[in-house]
Amino acid sequence: MNLELKDKVVMITGSTGGVGEALTKAFAKEGCKLAISSTKQEKLDKLVPTLDIPDERLMTFVVDVTKEEQIRNMVEKTVERFGSLDVQVNNAGYEGRNAPITEQAYEDFIRVYNINIFGPVFGMKYACQQMLKQGSGSIVNIASNGNFVGAANMSPYVSSKHAVAGLSKCVALEVAGKGIRVNCVCPGAIDTPMMRSIEKAFLGDGVSTEEAKKTFGAAYPDGRYATAEEVADLALYLAFPRSGHITGSCIRQDGGLEATSR
Repeated sequence: MNLELKDKVVMITGSTGGVGEALTKAFAKEGCKLAISSTKQEKLDKLVPTLDIPDERLMTFVVDVTKEEQIRNMVEKTVERFGSLDVQVNNAGYEGRNAPITEQAYEDFIRVYNINIFGPVFGMKYACQQMLKQGSGSIVNIASNGNFVGAANMSPYVSSKHAVAGLSKCVALEVAGKGIRVNCVCPGAIDTPMMRSIEKAFLGDGVSTEEAKKTFGAAYPDGRYATAEEVADLALYLAFPRSGHITGSCIRQDGGLEATSR
């Protein structure tokens, strides 16, 4: 299927993580012009040679998504060079500390909230300013199945993802009818380095990756984690112009978990 994304200008934050890399490669494959970010230049230097994309169609930024001025600069520089911003994917995220509420500190919450909440807040703020001028655009927030369920010892992360769902729905309503759509992709466990950290936090260092995947995967009716590529494919669809009647949605990608009412 032709996703009609060729030459579209796409901004992706957190581009060098597991999901971020899959997103970047997926949009590059569709012939998009890309503006991508990471927290460190060396991470970008490692990723860029793996992309099949001409230099003139790629911009890279070292960005701390908790800093509003850095997000604003990324949007402005992208538009200055490419002339528009057609798709924004707010992907940068942080799982936080694994601990019960009795041991979580203010700083633990703020560290997670600054990345997981204010990153998308700043991203949507400046993307919408540009997209309103254009009269078109799609924003995709990479959220989590944690938008809908609880998880013991992960209150900063889960509550941050609940907030992203609410923010996305509010912004979607603000720009509805103006050619702009805002949606969330909400995966369960994804087979990425972030999940390796979560596995160790819950199961300890003595459990192998395969054992951990079997243990956590059993929670899903299809018995497995999502892949980063599957998450990227759903983001592609939500960026696809023919998904145009989908906005304000938080789409669960959880191997059937939603059908169990959990």
